[in-house]
Amino acid sequence: MIAITGATGHLGRLTIQALLQRGVSPDTLVALVRDPARAADLAAQGITVRQADYTQPHTLDAALQGVDRLLLISSSDMNGRVDQHRNVVDAAVRAGVKLLAYTSLLRADTSGLGLAQDHRATEALIRASGLPFVLLRNSWYLENYNPAQAAQHGMLAGAAGEGRVSAASRADYAEAAAAVLTEPGHENAVYELGGDHAFTLSDLAAEIQAQTGRPVTYQNMTPDAYADMLRGVGLPAPVADMLADSDAHLAQGDLYTESGDLRRLIGRPTTTLSEGVRAALN
Repeated sequence: MIAITGATGHLGRLTIQALLQRGVSPDTLVALVRDPARAADLAAQGITVRQADYTQPHTLDAALQGVDRLLLISSSDMNGRVDQHRNVVDAAVRAGVKLLAYTSLLRADTSGLGLAQDHRATEALIRASGLPFVLLRNSWYLENYNPAQAAQHGMLAGAAGEGRVSAASRADYAEAAAAVLTEPGHENAVYELGGDHAFTLSDLAAEIQAQTGRPVTYQNMTPDAYADMLRGVGLPAPVADMLADSDAHLAQGDLYTESGDLRRLIGRPTTTLSEGVRAALN
């Protein structure tokens, strides 16, 4: 049995879809969710739905019963998420899970991004657990950007300078997760995953302009000014600071890779910038 945590989230749903497309039988899939009511559509497909809350360890033992392979999608809760991940890893050990795959961050062991700290700590927990593992170190999602909003305002703001980001679509990363969960030979592998078509935010602005016919420019800001701007439009301060920090390290190359791991795992070229902008606009 293959279990997916966060199964009602964007990446979780896409991973389940990718598994089904690879011929995995629905009755061998387990969708682990905080609120089973939100997974009624998955249950209707014959997928087993179980409640599993990262913050409630007592839910995890029952949720992982009989599970052979587990995808731990990193928590979106920025507060105490290492402890949340520890709860899942410990439960996986007790359940005798045979492979634990984890969605980490590109070069989490050396990255300067503030986000990398939790991923480094989680990777250490997984290695110390003794479980066979796969570390899926993802770069940015193309979906992190909002082309329609940039076209509306005629501006894309950021603090990334001319740094290049190896972004790929969520579907690309989901297909990679499905591959390692269904194919042999990935035990204890570390994959640095990113798109084949790296771009700058100036490139992104130009692509949005080309597809919308509206003038769009990239406004580069200092990280502090960018964080202030994000707070000014209503983002919580921790989120604004995280995005500004991420852009600052994007400028330094921390979200760029030429590994080709993603392309090899999914067996096709990754989603291009043009394709990503078109999908977001339609």
